[in-house]
Amino acid sequence: MKNGDECHLGMGWAIRAIMGVNSVIYIVIAIVLSLLAVVSLYDVALRFFVLLDGGSMTEGVLGVLHALLVTIIIIEILETVTAYFRTCRLQVRPILIAGLTAMVRKILVYGLEPLDIYDVAGTVAIIAVLTLAVALIGKEK
Repeated sequence: MKNGDECHLGMGWAIRAIMGVNSVIYIVIAIVLSLLAVVSLYDVALRFFVLLDGGSMTEGVLGVLHALLVTIIIIEILETVTAYFRTCRLQVRPILIAGLTAMVRKILVYGLEPLDIYDVAGTVAIIAVLTLAVALIGKEK
């Protein structure tokens, strides 16, 4: 029985080491996502000022929306990482919101006209499922 206890002590050290590496990885990811969010927000501001300065209205608004949606996606993923630190659980809602935002961004950037009907139907179905999932998860809380 004593050998079994020693084995468990060695495994405890290994588990703590793995958890420590896991925490370091999440911290690095949080730092990188924070930097990306700042740079992305800066891009939104630049595009907005170019729009105000007299750029093309249609392209300018789409550029601002595109940059803003990318920023929202980054922030939602960052929220997922920070929520994991607080609760030690993976939060699904921010991931779903990031996915929904990515699909809306896809429509704004690429449009739906030149695509075939299956791609349009797939995109609409994904947006519907993500929206329903966000709504259902919101009701649980």
